[in-house]
Amino acid sequence: MSAIEVEYCVPCGFLERAEKIQHALLEQFGDRLDRVALVTGDHGVLTVAVDDEIVWDKAEDDYDVDEITRRVRDAI
Repeated sequence: MSAIEVEYCVPCGFLERAEKIQHALLEQFGDRLDRVALVTGDHGVLTVAVDDEIVWDKAEDDYDVDEITRRVRDAI
């Protein structure tokens, strides 16, 4: 079982995006995950980490929930 953290920038208003990512991951992999946690951050952060390893970062990648889901699938 894997643990996922979605860190998002509160001042930037990324909560809705983080929730969409969380929902998609729970829908796809809910029975294979220990948790999908939302973690507050700042400075424009929006990342997805599987077992403490970042698999997607808004600073480097386009926001695409399907792509994030594929990367998580590859990591778990």
